[in-house]
Amino acid sequence: MPAPRSLTLPAATARPGTPHAPTSTAAPSARQVFRRDVQGLRAVAVLLVLAFHAGLPVPGGFVGVDVFFVLSGFLITGLVADEVARTGRLRLARFYARRARRLLPAAALALVAVVAATALWLPVTRWRDVAGDVVATSLYVVNWRLADRSVDYLAQDAAPSPVQHFWSLAVEEQFYVVWPLLVVALVALARWRGRRVSRRALVAGVLAVGGASLAWSVSLTAADPARAYFVTTTRAWELAAGALLALLAHRVARLPAVALRAAGWVGLALVVVAAFTYEAATPFPGLAAALPVGGTVLVLAAGVVEPGLRPLTVRVLQPVGAASYSLYLWHWPAVVVATALADGEPTTRELVLAVALSALPAAASYRLVERPLHTSARLRDSTARSIALGVACTLVGLVAAALLVRAVPTTPDDVDAPGAQVLREGWTGPDASTDLDRLVPALADATQDVADLYEHGCHQNALGTQPAACTFGDARSGTVVALVGDSHAGQWQPPLAAISADEGWRLDTYTKGSCALSAARPWLGTTQSTYDACAQWNEAVVEHLLADPPDLVVVSNNRIEVAGDDGHLVSGAAGDEAAVAGLSATWQRLSDAGIDVAVLGDTPWVGIDVPECVAQHRDTWTTECSPDSAAPERRSSLAQQQAAADALGVPLLDVTDLLCPDQQCPAVIGGVLVWRDVSHVTASYARTLEPELRDWLVPLVAAAPR
Repeated sequence: MPAPRSLTLPAATARPGTPHAPTSTAAPSARQVFRRDVQGLRAVAVLLVLAFHAGLPVPGGFVGVDVFFVLSGFLITGLVADEVARTGRLRLARFYARRARRLLPAAALALVAVVAATALWLPVTRWRDVAGDVVATSLYVVNWRLADRSVDYLAQDAAPSPVQHFWSLAVEEQFYVVWPLLVVALVALARWRGRRVSRRALVAGVLAVGGASLAWSVSLTAADPARAYFVTTTRAWELAAGALLALLAHRVARLPAVALRAAGWVGLALVVVAAFTYEAATPFPGLAAALPVGGTVLVLAAGVVEPGLRPLTVRVLQPVGAASYSLYLWHWPAVVVATALADGEPTTRELVLAVALSALPAAASYRLVERPLHTSARLRDSTARSIALGVACTLVGLVAAALLVRAVPTTPDDVDAPGAQVLREGWTGPDASTDLDRLVPALADATQDVADLYEHGCHQNALGTQPAACTFGDARSGTVVALVGDSHAGQWQPPLAAISADEGWRLDTYTKGSCALSAARPWLGTTQSTYDACAQWNEAVVEHLLADPPDLVVVSNNRIEVAGDDGHLVSGAAGDEAAVAGLSATWQRLSDAGIDVAVLGDTPWVGIDVPECVAQHRDTWTTECSPDSAAPERRSSLAQQQAAADALGVPLLDVTDLLCPDQQCPAVIGGVLVWRDVSHVTASYARTLEPELRDWLVPLVAAAPR
């Protein structure tokens, strides 16, 4: 989940920008000189981010994070280069100690507050994920965890993490670790040659790293924008841009003041233009990030020899810039909590109120934690104490996460839930007296109650193009059933595997996220582009099936979205017709090769995250979390599948009544949680449907040509 830039909070995640920790404003050309324009630029950046997350009309406010990346590269490199120039070396321990006492205490306090808020206000379904995020945040690698989650199909419908905003701080912390080490390596190399490290060598290093990062950023943003947004390698060039300015500040200072001033105004305009014109559809970072990055460099350059742009030096911006780090740390958790309390649909007014209220703990954190510890004489005069403080803060986050995990409730071992068996015994509807603490699976485990094929690595991800086949049942059997499709096919692997084991069949699975077995040109909604990897996977799977024909191919899939010849989504009836044609073409291709095809009808989309809904509405879940099976927000491929099946005479099993009896889609049937998210059936409930699947499948396999 990538973290999209929408102002509401979808899945995955919203894109949180990060006002990063303030650092000394010393520059190589003016050491120990406080720059009010830098403080004002921090304020502008954090206000853009806060306005964006408050739902205000600043659709590109996420570029505030890019402003802070450039600032950090500029300021930190200024400090490092100045120390090397003065002393011929860089004292790493002292450098890390300064960063530790500046960044980590306020961050640790925010993490403890996030854990407490999670336990108080977020549904139990999210506790384990939040705990894992807190661990990754404490170890400064949460951006990589979020990047992995962005391409994890199982996490696509996950709500945003309350610590998701730490991703960019993690990028900067990694910069703080790696960049000084590179400088020390260059210093050591120069000493080995009997010289002092030159500014030219530092510039060359920055250009090499920055150039490689920019090229990778453009490439990955085009191929996988969700992942590109979070990873350090696509952002390093933004920090390098600021670093380069710091190293060349002495040359910039020779330029005419009027030219620098004009460049500064142009730069500020570029940042503002990006903030008000970029939106969710803007591929980012990539080349699009050049606008705010280049703009920030120009604004900083304008203040190398003069006070900087006057609007940035006004008094009202100074305290905001000084507290920007704390403001950022506290605003995003407030937004996430407000979203959870509003059942995922907060109004702009509620978001604005949440952001405004977050200024209270932010101000307290700044005055009572961040500033006192940063300026403490005892810490400043003792590198060891500062580093010990940093280690303690890291441990605080890890302990808080461990306590949250321990608090997660689980289902007792003695529970025996019948699931779909109650439908066969005259079930009359969901029972409000159901003990939600004895559900199978437990609410906190619902999102991970998935088919075995995920654990075995058999489900191909969004980027993969080759079949990731796995075998279940009797691997040596001559009777072979192939299960093919997307995650809506994969969810049936547990009962089909059990049937195959009982019947002595071999079950081969070929599944891929959001990818149906179809000849249609697929469109992927998460990237708003053609899904070329799906088309390649389709051809590879079909060739594999034709080369080693199974007795029966069982297909299932989510609703198919089709791209036209121009690469754009084909919507409406035309899109459905193209989807039906794509299914029919592939099924006919298999049939012509003597391979029988059968269709497991698609499951309804209930339109809500069912486990989270039940966790939030424990007293009213029977009404709040059991939508009408015909609800308009529900989309399913059943109609597409039925049309193709009718045209080719392919058998189809409609499972709707097994999931949504009497036009209702209950959250719980027979003590078993039916849904693990907005459309997928839990593996536990799928297993209870084994009798119906067996009655349908066994005759089909028996009738298949040998």
